[in-house]
Amino acid sequence: MKSKRAAITGIGIVSPLGNDRETFWGNLLAGKSGISNITHFDASKFPCHIAAEVKDFSISPKIHKKLLKYSVPFIQYALNAAQEAFEDAGIFPKAADAERWGAVVGSGMMTSEFDYWLKFQKTFADNEDGTIQFSNKPDFYRVTDLGKTLPNSGLALLLEQFQIKGSATSVHTACASGGQALGLGLEWIRRGEADYVLAGGFDSMINPVGVSSFCLLGTLSPYNDTPETASRPFDYTRSGFVLGEGAAFMILEDLEKARQRGAKIYAELAGEGNSLSSYRITDSHPSGDGAIQAIQWALKDAGIGPGDVDYINAHGTSTKMNDLSETNAIKAVFGERAKTIPVSSTKSMSGHLIAAAGALEGAITALCIHEGKIPMTANLATPDPECDLDYVREGTRHKFIRAALSNSFGFGGSNSCLLLKHPDMEKGKC
Repeated sequence: MKSKRAAITGIGIVSPLGNDRETFWGNLLAGKSGISNITHFDASKFPCHIAAEVKDFSISPKIHKKLLKYSVPFIQYALNAAQEAFEDAGIFPKAADAERWGAVVGSGMMTSEFDYWLKFQKTFADNEDGTIQFSNKPDFYRVTDLGKTLPNSGLALLLEQFQIKGSATSVHTACASGGQALGLGLEWIRRGEADYVLAGGFDSMINPVGVSSFCLLGTLSPYNDTPETASRPFDYTRSGFVLGEGAAFMILEDLEKARQRGAKIYAELAGEGNSLSSYRITDSHPSGDGAIQAIQWALKDAGIGPGDVDYINAHGTSTKMNDLSETNAIKAVFGERAKTIPVSSTKSMSGHLIAAAGALEGAITALCIHEGKIPMTANLATPDPECDLDYVREGTRHKFIRAALSNSFGFGGSNSCLLLKHPDMEKGKC
C-alpha cells in the first residue's frame, strides 16, 4: 500500500515578532527584532535581563472562556495560534470526521507559572510554626490549579476547544520538540491513522527559574545594552542565545484530499530525520555528529538528494559550539555544494522558543517555499572563519525553492530535521 503524503494547508503563529502569521512574516522579512528588556518579571539583577517576549497579546474571543481558568499564558498562545491555523486552512473538525483528526504538540519544560510554585513555598515551607494548615486550602489552592500543572494540559485544552477525537500526544525533547511533533504528525498522515493533524508547539521559559537556569549554564547572551543585536548566529562575536516564547501550529492533511477540496497548499511536509547524540547535554559534537544523521535521514525519508535542497533554516542558536557543529554537519552532508545553499537563522530576530522553536521554524520554512522568499540572518557583522556558509546576511532574498530543510537540535542530544517540498516538486513540474 502506497503511503499518503502530507500537505501543509494552515499556519498560525503567536510570537515576539507578531501575534498572527501575517504580522510575524512581515516583521521577519523586514529584519525587525523581537528582543528587548524582560518585562514579565524584575530581571534587573540577573546576568541576562533581555528576552524575546510576546507583546500586546489578547486571547481570541473564539476561545471558550471556560478553558481559560485552566490555562497559563503560553497555553493561551497555543490556543490562539491553533485557531488561526484552522481558519487559514478553512477546515475544522466536525462530528462526522472528528475521529479522523489528530493532534500532536511540542510542549515546554515548565508546565506552571513561577508565581504558582512561589505560592506553595510561602504557604508551606515558610510556615513559621512548622505546621501545614490544610483547612484554609481554598485561600491558596483551587482544583483549576491542578489542571494548570499537568504536562498534557495544553494538549487537553486544544482537544477540548477544537473537538479533536483521534490520535493525540505531546512531545518533549527540549529544543527539538516542535520539529519532532511535526514529524510525528507526518507519520500519522502517511500511515492513514489520521486524515488531518493539528501539529505544532508552544513554550515560555521567560520566568525566574528558566532565566536563572540558563544563566547558570552560561548559554544566554550577555549583550544587555543592545538587545536587538544580542542574538548573533554564526558571528565571530556570538556568545549565547536569547530566550523567546510563543506558539506555532500547522494543519497537516492528506495531500490528495487537500487538492480535491481546492485548499491552499503552502508546502508538502515530505520527510523527517531524527537522531540522539551522546556527547554533552548542552553541546553538539564539533564534527556535527548527530545532526549529520538527522539531515541524512530526512533526505532519505523524502526520497530526494542533496542537490535538490535550495534552502536550510538553521537551528542557529548563536552559541559557539552549536553554530560550528551545525555548519560542519551541513558541509559533511552537502560537500562542495554546501557553500552555495542559502542558510539562515531566524532566531537572530525571534529569539529561541525552546519547545516551540522547531514548530515556528518549520512554519517559516513552509512560508519561504510558498512565497519564494528567504529571511536573513540578522546581526552577522563579523564573520567567523570557521562558519563560512551562505548565511543570507544582506536581507530578504528572493528565490524559488524546490525543497528546504528545517533543523532543530535539543539539549540532551535530540536532533530533528524536517524536509519540506514545493507542492509541485514532481517530475516535470518544477
